[in-house]
Amino acid sequence: MVGMKPTDAAPTATIKFFGAGMAACFADLLTFPLDTAKVRLQIQGESQGVQGANAVKYRGVFGTITTMVRTEGPRSLYSGLVAGLQRQMSFASVRIGLYDSMKKFYTRGSENAGIVVRLMAGCTTGAMAVAFAQPTDVVKVRFQAQMRLADGERRYNGTMDAYRTIARDEGVRGLWRGCMPNITRNAIVNCAELVTYDIIKELILKYDLMTDNLPCHFTAAFGAGFCTTIVASPVDVVKTRFMNSGAGQYSSAIHCAITMLTKEGPTAFYKGFMPSFLRLGSWNIVMFVSYEQIKRAMTRAQQSWESPF
Repeated sequence: MVGMKPTDAAPTATIKFFGAGMAACFADLLTFPLDTAKVRLQIQGESQGVQGANAVKYRGVFGTITTMVRTEGPRSLYSGLVAGLQRQMSFASVRIGLYDSMKKFYTRGSENAGIVVRLMAGCTTGAMAVAFAQPTDVVKVRFQAQMRLADGERRYNGTMDAYRTIARDEGVRGLWRGCMPNITRNAIVNCAELVTYDIIKELILKYDLMTDNLPCHFTAAFGAGFCTTIVASPVDVVKTRFMNSGAGQYSSAIHCAITMLTKEGPTAFYKGFMPSFLRLGSWNIVMFVSYEQIKRAMTRAQQSWESPF
C-alpha cells in the first residue's frame, strides 16, 4: 500500500496475493474464538425462537466464551477453523492482495488514487472474493452455530462432510446461501477496512506523525477495525442468520432482515457488536501488521534469490 520507503523495493502482485492470505490465516488463528462468540450472539434471538425458554442465553463476549467452554469444551471455540482458514486463503488473497492492483487498474497505472477510486477498488475486490470463498464461509458459520441442535447432536462430522451434506441436502445452491448479503457485506467491509487503513496510514506518513513501521500500522489497523464494525455490523448479522438458516426458513436475505426487525427490533442488527469490534479490531491489527512484515520479508527474499551476490 502507501508509504514504502525509497530504499524499499515495491512488493509484486504475487507477493501481495499470497502475503495477504498468510497474514489473514495468522489473524484468524489468534482471533477465531471472538468470531465464534460473535456468531453465537448474532443467532441467539433466532435460537430462542426455535428452542423456546430452554435456549442457552449468552451474555457478553467473555460470558459467551466462558459458557461455551463450560458446556461444550474449549475446542468449541475453534469449531469451523479449517473452513475459516480455507476461506481466508481464498478470500483475503483476493480482496486484500489485489486491492493495490485494482487501484492501478482504475487509474490506468497511476499511483495517485482518489477516494472514489479506492472505494471502487475495495468494492470490486470484496465482491470478487465472494465468488471464490462463499462455500467456505457457509461451512464456517454452520460449524460455529452448531450448538443450536439439541442433545449435543451435531450437523456435520467434519469440514468435507459439511460440504458434501450441504450439497446433497440443499443442492449446490446451499453452498452459496447468503451470497448476495455476503457480497454486500464484503464490499462494505472491504471499503471500510482497506480504504480507512490506506487513508489513515497515508495521513500519518504525510504529516510525519510516525514512520512507516509497526506503531503506524497498528494505529491505522485499529482505526480501520472500528470504522468497519460500525458500518458492517447490520449486514453481517443478516448474513450470519441467513447462512445458518435451514431450508425454507427465510425466502431471502431481505425476508431475514424484515423478520429480525419485526420480531426483535432494530437493536437485533447490532447483536454481537462488542465481539464484532473486538474481533475486527484485533483481526485488523494482527492482519495488517503481519501483512506489512510478510510483504517486506518476501520482497527481500525475492531480491536475495534474484541477486544472490
